[in-house]
Amino acid sequence: MSGPSKKPARASRRPSESGAKAAAKTGGKASAKSAAPTAAEVAAYLKAHPDFLETHPDVLTELSAPSRGDGNVVDLQSFMIERLGGEVTRLRETQKDLLATARKNLATQSRIHEAVIALMTAPSFEHLIEAMTTDVAARLDLDVIRICVEASEETPAGCRTPGVRVLTAGRIDELLGPDLQILLRPDVEPDPEIFGSAAALVQSDALVRLHVSSGTPPGLLAFGSRNADHFDRGQATELLTFLARAAESQIRTWLDLPQ
Repeated sequence: MSGPSKKPARASRRPSESGAKAAAKTGGKASAKSAAPTAAEVAAYLKAHPDFLETHPDVLTELSAPSRGDGNVVDLQSFMIERLGGEVTRLRETQKDLLATARKNLATQSRIHEAVIALMTAPSFEHLIEAMTTDVAARLDLDVIRICVEASEETPAGCRTPGVRVLTAGRIDELLGPDLQILLRPDVEPDPEIFGSAAALVQSDALVRLHVSSGTPPGLLAFGSRNADHFDRGQATELLTFLARAAESQIRTWLDLPQ
């Protein structure tokens, strides 16, 4: 008789739960370690992105600058101080430029106010024209100022009033266009029709449209300078426009014209 049969041992079909957890834990640690960049990779990235610290300045506060040592040590601290010193120098230069511009603007504003007072205190129309074309020119450090008006029945082309120029009809719109009120021109060509015998002196100019009255032809107030860069298109125009409006008002008052 044969003895009792033995049950065959069952083969394990899957790893134990604890083994799986251990494997996962070990694999996660290995993955995390492999994801961390090496020092060489960090150095290569910084070399490839030299502006990294500029765009992420907060990183600098977390870094330890190397102490000053021998010539083989790169002194990051000195580099940072040198860069900050350059920024301070640039800021100081910018501040100086801003202060100089502010002083220049303030001086120009003061001279414009004095010019307007000179126009307001002129005792006659003839003195008003003289003040505008001589006194104001001197106050603003300009070589010539001319009052221009387009030819019409009231202003014949042969007008001989000193300081006043008569332009051909339509010339002001030709210069400024139909809508522009003021035009600043550097390196301008001489224009005898506007500046007469002084045209050869003028290297830059400012042309401001005059609206004296609804019953008068178009007018123009022309400022000329021998300096080619005295006027340029990037300059503010508020003060010159203010002076032109004051001149309009005084001309209208002396000639008893409607607005």
